[in-house]
Amino acid sequence: MNVQDFVDATVAFVRANEDWAGPVAFVVAFLESFFFLSILWPGTAILIGISALLARSGVEMAVLGPAIIWAGIGGSLGYAISYWIGLYYKDGIRDLWPFSRYPAMVDRGQVFFQRWGALSVFFGHFFGPVRAVIPVVAGMYAVPQWQFQIANILSAFIWSAGVFAPTYFGLSYLLR
Repeated sequence: MNVQDFVDATVAFVRANEDWAGPVAFVVAFLESFFFLSILWPGTAILIGISALLARSGVEMAVLGPAIIWAGIGGSLGYAISYWIGLYYKDGIRDLWPFSRYPAMVDRGQVFFQRWGALSVFFGHFFGPVRAVIPVVAGMYAVPQWQFQIANILSAFIWSAGVFAPTYFGLSYLLR
């Protein structure tokens, strides 16, 4: 099964079970934001597919709104757990897979973090290449929990709405 087959299968599941759009969005966003999985997981593509499916099926905001909220919660939780992993392992994170095989991932995250500081947590949700490591690096640098969580939660919900809304509203407009 290739990536496109997986995206298609997930979107097909939501097509057959619209009530599951929110929980599926949670899982997809969580995996998209967790540790290093955003490199392997096509979460944004799946969320865009779900959004297009919801628009095409003509569901109201009563389904879209909760899907955005579920995805925001999933994204922020994935980032929070990744932060706690970085906080726990500190520099030992470089010895864990996949960072042990790809040390440049941590180096890129550190450069991004050193440039933007705590704002990198906010920006990290929007940039796929660093999304996988920013929360871990924030934990490594022991960014205060409250700063991390404010940036994390705000950006996760903005990211979620930014993934769902343009596709949903654009397609809904075109289908009228």
